Amino acid sequence: MTLPAWITPVPGGALLALHIQPGAKTTQLAGTHGDALKIRLAAPPLDGRANAALIAFLAQILGLPRRDVELVSGSSARAKRVRVAVAPERALALLAATGPV
Repeated sequence: MTLPAWITPVPGGALLALHIQPGAKTTQLAGTHGDALKIRLAAPPLDGRANAALIAFLAQILGLPRRDVELVSGSSARAKRVRVAVAPERALALLAATGPV
């Protein structure tokens, strides 16, 4: 299986390159944005609320506890990198079942 540019295998899981749009009407996957997976978040970009909503959203989709979803970089930017404790192929399948990837 060929993985898209936004998902990279790492020891113990996968690293996701994300483009985040906070303050959207609903939280959902929105396809790709360059070499990143675009996610719209209903949470505002204030006091870390969007980051917390992102972690919770990915944990729910991937069936992981929140502690297994880690924001690696981009805490105050739209471009973020998130490590998830699930195989890249499984992460891709679960995300694809949820929305456009």
